[in-house]
Amino acid sequence: MTAELVRGQNHPLPVARLEIRVSAGKPVLAGATLSDEQGRVRGAEWVAHPGSPQLPGLEVSRQAAADHRLAVDLEALPEAVHRVNVLLALPTGPGGPSSFASVAAPFTAVTGPAGAEVVSYTITGLGAESAVVALELYRRQGAWKVRAVGQGYAGGLADLLGDQGLPGARDLADAIQAAAVGSAARSVAPPCTAQAPPHTVPGGDVRPGPGFGDRPEERATTPVPQSPRPVPGEGPGVPGAGGRPEGGPVDYTHPRRQRAAPPTPPPAVPGPRPGEQHRPVAGDATGWSMEERLYNQVRGMFEDLSRAAAAYRSAVDFADSRLEREIDEALSDPRSRTGSAGAEARRQAQEKRDGLAARAREVLDRDLDQLVAESEVVEPALAPAFARWDHPVWHGYRVPAEAPLALRAGDLHLPVRPGLRIPMLVRLPLERGLWVDSGRTGSGAELDSAGLRTRAMDTAVAHAARLLAVHPAGEFTVQVIDPAGSGAGPLAPLTASGVLDAPPATGAQGVAAVLARLVQRVDLVRMAVRGGAADSLPPDLDPAEQLLIVNDFPHGFDDRALTHLRYLADEGPSVGVHLLMVADREDAREYGPVLDPLWRSLLRITPVPDDHIADPWVGHAWTYEPSLPPPGSEVLRNVLDQVAAARRVWPRPVPPAP
Repeated sequence: MTAELVRGQNHPLPVARLEIRVSAGKPVLAGATLSDEQGRVRGAEWVAHPGSPQLPGLEVSRQAAADHRLAVDLEALPEAVHRVNVLLALPTGPGGPSSFASVAAPFTAVTGPAGAEVVSYTITGLGAESAVVALELYRRQGAWKVRAVGQGYAGGLADLLGDQGLPGARDLADAIQAAAVGSAARSVAPPCTAQAPPHTVPGGDVRPGPGFGDRPEERATTPVPQSPRPVPGEGPGVPGAGGRPEGGPVDYTHPRRQRAAPPTPPPAVPGPRPGEQHRPVAGDATGWSMEERLYNQVRGMFEDLSRAAAAYRSAVDFADSRLEREIDEALSDPRSRTGSAGAEARRQAQEKRDGLAARAREVLDRDLDQLVAESEVVEPALAPAFARWDHPVWHGYRVPAEAPLALRAGDLHLPVRPGLRIPMLVRLPLERGLWVDSGRTGSGAELDSAGLRTRAMDTAVAHAARLLAVHPAGEFTVQVIDPAGSGAGPLAPLTASGVLDAPPATGAQGVAAVLARLVQRVDLVRMAVRGGAADSLPPDLDPAEQLLIVNDFPHGFDDRALTHLRYLADEGPSVGVHLLMVADREDAREYGPVLDPLWRSLLRITPVPDDHIADPWVGHAWTYEPSLPPPGSEVLRNVLDQVAAARRVWPRPVPPAP
């Protein structure tokens, strides 16, 4: 049965050789881009378009047309290709539509070689856009999937290609449009039939969710005329040579593959059969090292969970909106508002809605189960920088010889499966400071103000300890400002272990001295970098990355100290000086909007679960939970003791005490 996708939803691809049908009602350009694991198109040679319609494993139409057939052979794609984006664009020129708002909602379908539909997707909700990424075929854990994208671009092809990282995007967009000038609409025959059956686009779509638009109830049934489809490197209509004789089926044999199928050798790494779920493997992603592969795999899990939840939400919204529409239609006739006819109409509409929601939930549960299985093999394989504090890897901790790629700042989860936790990884070196919000937010209502502040300081100490633990000895230094001494209890693991070069600064004078010293360091390093004179820095300057923990802000801060703090937040990260603030924004409201840039420059995290983190793909509100040691665990003290021992034998300049 064909799966009708909604925006963001994905579906497994059971076969490698595919046809992608496009029907738009008016002539459009159809093309495709190949991209790597990071979604970048490496050059114009990775773009199939009317001026260059054939790439290894991919062929698109040579002209603008109302109907298109694109051929894809996933096994013939280059090894570096991980994504195929199918794109549509309106031809430029007089007389044609300037945006998709004046075009019927484009319909796309992915079919197998025999013409059986695998998935279909109607791109609704388009307005001023003149180019759109319709579908994405992507490789995930050794298997291929298709995702309904529907991302439009008002700036046309140039913006679309530029968004995929293609150099010279505007020049290529102009060349594509020039190649299609004067083209006439054409159709291509179905893959394996001498006469194509009529094609009917399914109707009845309504607004299923945010960003979707209405479309006509039903699109006309249009017979698809025959037209020979050339195969890359071979002429049409040549029997046995990759074309097809008049009235015969198309031969889809790849031109660079031998005609006789050789015996299939056993694969080096067993992969899933078509339609089967892939067995998760830790590090099943691209990267130069296991650390980079795990990082990319975790980010892939983050994206998959985000899009799966969005697809389910859109499907349920679609089912609800269709239920409302069908009930309104049933009740619009006064004769059917009451009695058995009206009750039967409402019952049937409710059954349809429940069936759609149940199928959407089945798809979601399938994807969630796969992600849970992947998480169960990924979590045990994580190194200390990526691992939770209760991970066994910390029991065998040793001070590393080099800094990691990223750092775990906590866990993220969604309401659709709260037990599925995705590590929140922050790249190193830090590009932004951290702000542990000690205000009354999230699920911390059961804690009083003092309890929240203590929990916030515990969170800050855990982050500082992790930063110290994952850096080589002598390459990371922590300083603390605690004006009133209220953080003495939570700071005990840092002070007792000896990882601090100086005790926490207290009082207004201590605050001013630490800030002045760090501001001077930032100024010196920035001037040395700009002047290319790094060797001229003072010999007693500490070259290590600096982390400043600020507790009880703004207590103990005068106007000068406040100016210094804002300067460190803005300029410090670029030269290795980072802030970790523990503060309640309400406590600083007397300063008015003057501190707004400070808060915006920091990454806000919370000491209790709170849904304030948004992902970059869909914008879900993810629930964040900090990474804290288990209650009663000595793991933090044991790790800090090893860090302190390594620092004692590491020669490095020590800054003067405040």
